[in-house]
Amino acid sequence: MGLGKLIEEVAGAVAAEDALNAIDPNAGFLAKTAAAIAGFEGVNKLSDLINEKERAQPADDGGDQNG
Repeated sequence: MGLGKLIEEVAGAVAAEDALNAIDPNAGFLAKTAAAIAGFEGVNKLSDLINEKERAQPADDGGDQNG
């Protein structure tokens, strides 16, 4: 795991916890922990999906441009 991936995962966890705090300022420890884990895992799934889409693209992207 690279440093960039770790930074993305931590940012996802922090963003999810901040979103929970915006919705429910009185959320408990377990809710905040669950939100952080969901954000962490969500970033992993999203980055995996983006990587799959990038690999699926043909090597020559210039062949089907209009203009």
